[in-house]
Amino acid sequence: MLLVYQLNRLAVFGIILGFLTYFTTRSFIAAFFAFLIGGYIDNLQRIRNTQNKQGGQQGRRSAEDIYNYYQSRSARATDVPTTLMALSAAVMKADGKVLKVELSYVKAFFNQQFGHQFSTEHLQSLKNYLNNDIPITQICADVRIHLRPESRLQLIHYLFGIARVDGDVSASELNVIANIASMMGIPQADFESVKNMFYRNVDSDYKILGIEESATDEEVKRAYRKMAVKFHPDKVAQMGEEFQKGAKEKFQKIQEAYEAIKKRRGMK
Repeated sequence: MLLVYQLNRLAVFGIILGFLTYFTTRSFIAAFFAFLIGGYIDNLQRIRNTQNKQGGQQGRRSAEDIYNYYQSRSARATDVPTTLMALSAAVMKADGKVLKVELSYVKAFFNQQFGHQFSTEHLQSLKNYLNNDIPITQICADVRIHLRPESRLQLIHYLFGIARVDGDVSASELNVIANIASMMGIPQADFESVKNMFYRNVDSDYKILGIEESATDEEVKRAYRKMAVKFHPDKVAQMGEEFQKGAKEKFQKIQEAYEAIKKRRGMK
């Protein structure tokens, strides 16, 4: 009965905020995010109560404690802000140092994606994840179950953005993102495509298209058509503005790789 009461509280506030947003913007996408955010806000008091009970605890917390914290921060298992903060922290800590430029990148993303009024709460979550071991396996398992493949791939694109913001993707950062991608169930070919948009070498244009340099011209054309459909920004139309921006950048990289190969081969 208590669970039903909590869910009703979550739904009522989220529905009210969602309706108000829809009548203001006439956007179902904005209304959907408003519903999630409404539930997130309504959930804050319960989270604070939980944190108060833990107030006497000091020092690092176990991975199990942090996963419980992760779940308590989520209005639902697919709560995007909570997932992003946990995964962001994992990449930021990968090379043993957290850079100010990385923190600025994450903060700017969240301000743009979810609004300035939510950034303080989000950054408090980020600090907690940065100071403790992160249960990546459990979190990735949640993501794999509840998010569509194209949305999971967009998360990887975002994580590479954090890693590359200082001008270089380190080997440790690359390994962490690769492990996250694997645990999310992202096919290796798709991961290689995104990776080579940030971590380039002489074969990157071919790897972005998911083919070898030995591919025929016709295979190059087929690969481009396949990737253009698979990575089209419309695939993540249900996600927010910053995700749309990342999807467009990824789509542009595919086009640039194809044009570079065509030019190199003299294809028409």
